[in-house]
Parts: sequence; structure tokens; C-alpha cells
Amino acid sequence: MFSVLIVDDEEPVLDSYEFMLTGFTENPSAANPAGSSPFTLAGKARTGYEALKLIHETAPDLVFMDINIPGIDGLAVLEDVHKKYPRMVCILSTAYERFDLARRAIPLGVFAYLVKPVSKKTFFATLESALAELRTLPPESSEYGDPRLALFRRDIWLAMDEQQWRTYQDTLALPSDRGIVLMVELEKDAAVWGDRIALQLSYKHHCIWDSMLNRSIFLVSGDLNPGVFRQKTEKKLAELLSPVNWESGFGGLYRGPELFKSCSEALAELSSKRRETSAWDRTQKNIALLRQKIGFVPSEEIKTLFAALWEPLFAEDFKAGRLRMVSLFTLLLDDICGTWSGSRGNAEPGEPPGPFDPAEIMELPDLGSWKRWAELNFDRLVLQANLERGGNYPLPLVKALAYVRDNYGRGIQLGDAAEAAGVTAAYLSRLFAEHLKTNFIDHLTELRINEAERLLKSSLTVKEAAHAVGYQDPNYFSKTFKKIKGILPTEVKS
Repeated sequence: MFSVLIVDDEEPVLDSYEFMLTGFTENPSAANPAGSSPFTLAGKARTGYEALKLIHETAPDLVFMDINIPGIDGLAVLEDVHKKYPRMVCILSTAYERFDLARRAIPLGVFAYLVKPVSKKTFFATLESALAELRTLPPESSEYGDPRLALFRRDIWLAMDEQQWRTYQDTLALPSDRGIVLMVELEKDAAVWGDRIALQLSYKHHCIWDSMLNRSIFLVSGDLNPGVFRQKTEKKLAELLSPVNWESGFGGLYRGPELFKSCSEALAELSSKRRETSAWDRTQKNIALLRQKIGFVPSEEIKTLFAALWEPLFAEDFKAGRLRMVSLFTLLLDDICGTWSGSRGNAEPGEPPGPFDPAEIMELPDLGSWKRWAELNFDRLVLQANLERGGNYPLPLVKALAYVRDNYGRGIQLGDAAEAAGVTAAYLSRLFAEHLKTNFIDHLTELRINEAERLLKSSLTVKEAAHAVGYQDPNYFSKTFKKIKGILPTEVKS
């Protein structure tokens, strides 16, 4: 079977091409009596960078390539891969028939040119022609090397002669004679984050890259302003890499034969930053990012950022770590709720000034108890931040969550919350599933049991805690509590 990659930035086109591809069958023959499809889908890409990535990963036999895609256009993608994958059959598609584009495509060996919208009859006829072409190709040579790896892992570190550089420039389809080297060092998953960095860079620039150990190196080709490129890229890196610790180094703008100077400058800056940046400096940076982002970005990203703080804050000993966590939670509560500086600062005697009291941390005996406490209260804090800052959820869901938070102690139902939010119960149920990955009942139950646990720790009886959070039957409350917490409410320590 022959593998097919479909590249287009319009979802309906991707779906249509996939549907027609999977529905294509040959006429029954001695070689193919069942008339099954000779093609299999290798993948779908929506940008130039995704197309390059999938071509290198899957080496498809046939590519349907839209010309007008985000980032690197379709023809630039083909220019980049044409010499490395000479057997790959490429079919261009575009909404407009333009001679200048067709002229650019001729040297790239483009097999066919489709003008959208493409009918099923035309698509099948093109597939039949492409299939005949694929079956006439000679066997693929296995000795072809990867020039990108040769550049990054050997030649970019040394002075190159003009001929060597011209060969790289032609083979890798670099648009300019000059470029800047960027290095980014990460604490983990360098290849994963490197891929994401390259994707961001590719929206504005022509970028190729490689990853080695915990470091990714990028060559951005073009007549760039080094200062402007640094400023914009540093800002983008800060946004993209907030969940991990990282450092970057930028080289200057040089012609290809002297790119080794850009490499040396980037490495020197990276090494200097690494020496100057202590673990505590990175921790403070992550704390600042956590305070800045909570309530405005997806909850999973916030939880990842918070989890990264555990080890450095507890690095010396557990007692000192508890003090740091009390400070952190105090800051977060004040940021989100105005707990000590705002409207919640005049709470009634005995009432916690926010969703919980950070002083509880000082009573925790070990890391295990800390993690259980954190799972309970940081989730509550994230929910509170989403409600107060309104950054993630649609307004009807925010209204419904606020209603649940204020009325969980009485017998409320999905319809009550939907009425408070001004939407139907079915629509609100879908919002819970899409944004919270749960349903109304489970959310309400978890909120009630979490609050009951806090009340039990403040010396309320099981019956009193059950009634306070909306359960009239203490036995049913006890069964529900054990199902969620794994222990009976009588086993909660005050």
C-alpha cells in the first residue's frame, strides 16, 4: 500500500479528501481481487511546519499539498523536501489557477495541479494517475543521508567553504544567505519543547532545528534585525515555556560560511546564563508566573507549574518547605480573593478568610499528607481563580459554578443552576463535560465532600457536617464520603 499525507488549513477539505481517499478502490483484478484501496492515510497537516514534520516522520509516497497554508507555504515545503524525497509524488491544490505558482512548481516535479473545489470524479481520476506513477518508480535507495543532521551535528560548528555552504543552502532550501543561531536548554523533554518552539518560529521565519540531549538548536534563515528578533523571540519563549525551567542563548547574524561564530556566541551566552541563574531564581520566576497566570490559562497548565514548585520549595527540609508553602498560598489567596487586603479581610471570627486557611499547612506531618492537602486545596484555589478572574470558562458556566458554590448546602439540581445561568439544563450539562471534564452531580458531590472534610477537621460531628453541606441522611453521607476520600468521615482527624 502507498501512504498519503493531506495538507490543507481548512478542516472541511481535510475531511473531504480523507473521505474520498478511504473510499477509493481499484477495479478487481488478479493482483487485487477484492478491489481494496491501495492507499492508506499517513496523516493530515494544517500548516507548513506540520507538513514538514510529518513528511520527515512518515516519508509518505503521495502528498496532496495546499499552496496557501499558514507559516511556510506549500511550495516552500516542497522546495525543502524535494531533493531528500525524490520519489514522493506531489499533487498541488489551490483555490485559484495561477500561472506564476504553476511555474514555481515545475522544477519541483509536481505531478498534478488541482483547483478547488475538487469533485469526487476529479479526485479519483487524479488518484488513479498517481497510482500508476507510483508503480513505475524504481526502488528507493537506502543510502541517502540527512543533510539537516549533518549540518547541526558537525558542519555548523566549523568554518565552511563557499561550495559546502551552497550545497546546504540548496539541499535544505534555505531562503537567505544569512542566519541566526538560537540555543534553548531545558530541564526535560527538549525534543518535545523544541518542536513547539520551532512551530512558533515558523509562523514568522524559515526555521530548521535539531535536538541533542537537553538542548535544542535552531537556525533561523533570513536577513533579520538581531535586536528585534531577540526581543520578540524571548517574549514568545517566556510565554511558551512557562511550565519548565529553561535558558536561551542568541548568536549574531552571519553568512553561512561563518555560522560557527553565531553558534559560539549562542553557546557562550547560554553557559553564562546557566552559571548566573540559581535554582531559587528559577523558583521565584515560576512563582511569579503562577501568580500571573492562575485563572487566565487552562487549569492543567497551572497544575503543572505548581507541581514543578514542590521539589525546590521542599529542597532543604520539610519544616522550611511548609513555611514557604504557607507564604505561597497566602499570596495566591490574596491575589485571587483579596483575602487579607480586600473584601474578605473582615471575615467572622472562626471563619477562614478564604476557601481555606494556609496555616493548616504547618500541621502537616510529612510530604504524603502535604500532597493530599495540596490536591484538595489547590484544586479549590484554581476553581476560585477561574471564577474570580473569569479567564477560562464561558459566562454561563461561570454563573452556574458561582451558584453551586453559594448554594451547595441545600438541595440544588442541574435545573436550578441552569436557571441561574440563563441557559437550558442540556446546554449547561454540555458545558460541564467540555470544560470541567465532569458532570453536574459529580462536581456538586466533590464540592460538598471537600467542604465536609474541612468542617470535620474543625471539630464538627459527622451529622453536623453532613447537614451543613446538604446531606439529610448521615449514613448516605458516610458512604459517599468513603467512596470519594477512601476513609469514613469518623476517621478524619481534627
